[in-house]
Amino acid sequence: MATPLFYDSLTVRTQSHDYPIVITEDATSKDGSMAKQIAPYISGRQVLIVTNDTVAPLYLTALEEGLATDFTVKVCVLPDGEQYKNQSSIDKIYDALMAAHFNRDVTLIALGGGVVGDMTGFAAASFMRGVNFIQIPTTLLSQVDSSVGGKTGINHAQGKNMIGAFWQPKMVLADMSTLKTLPARELSAGIAEIIKYALIMDETFLTWLEINLPAMMTLDLAVLGEAVKRCCQYKAKVVAQDERESGVRALLNFGHTFGHVIETHQGYGNWLHGEAVAAGMMQAAELSQKMGWLTHDEVDRIKNVLMLANLPTTPPAIDIKTALDLMGHDKKVKHGQIRLILLKSIGSAILTNDFDDQLLSDVWSQHSV
Repeated sequence: MATPLFYDSLTVRTQSHDYPIVITEDATSKDGSMAKQIAPYISGRQVLIVTNDTVAPLYLTALEEGLATDFTVKVCVLPDGEQYKNQSSIDKIYDALMAAHFNRDVTLIALGGGVVGDMTGFAAASFMRGVNFIQIPTTLLSQVDSSVGGKTGINHAQGKNMIGAFWQPKMVLADMSTLKTLPARELSAGIAEIIKYALIMDETFLTWLEINLPAMMTLDLAVLGEAVKRCCQYKAKVVAQDERESGVRALLNFGHTFGHVIETHQGYGNWLHGEAVAAGMMQAAELSQKMGWLTHDEVDRIKNVLMLANLPTTPPAIDIKTALDLMGHDKKVKHGQIRLILLKSIGSAILTNDFDDQLLSDVWSQHSV
């Protein structure tokens, strides 16, 4: 096996257990290296690989054949898309587990993007009250965010990610070479989550991104690997402090309260998650400016970096009353009050309900019908 161009690892520390994130390049080649890297983290001899019909033709055979020598391997292939992140798909995973007569010794492997990872994790958390699972994220968004930290779940017609559980994986294997097959729109969507980390935690990382975004957009795997590593470090630090989002972890949802309104209103899958988050981050930045925390130049800087990544900076037109009603379903609502993550400055975020409702309405009215 050739030496990978990029290889690094770090550890996520949680109350339930610690686990590694391995960031590498070319593990998905046909020499079985992907299977070899995850095999030590498989409990028992039973394996169910969960993937979708886009990823399966690319990577499933190599993983399945690599594991088949030492494990009983079954496969569940789901349709691809956010619109399938629902109870029906979870039932298909349960059906595959039951048909194979798998028990608590099974390890589920999520081979795909954030939708596959979230659903596989939720199935693992709930099947026989909890079994092991491994994340092999194949999109940039899932590598930098959703595969790390143990948030799992499915969507409901009235709100995104409203049904789920906290359930940590046994390990995460992020292979940069999977990004070579990623559509440009999906790459940009992943970069939105990378920009999020810079805006809420580290202004110097934003400067790094402004310099390195052109290389990332042209699939420089070493630069992408460095970005993934930095984001995973940020998230691992936050998860270690607040595994179940009772405090500081909520800051990782910057842009998401606005973004989830867009996804729910437009129909799951019509706006990619990262696209909705990008527009949501702009709305949160605009509200932060109206609060007197960000300057016009800082909001412009945020807009410019999103545009560098070919991301939307305005939401679709949504009736104000509808938007505010959908925001009321957000998981961060407490005692009937909407709480938002806003920026005190670039690199410093807060969770607050101390904002003028009229200012929030003004932000939506800028783009409303």
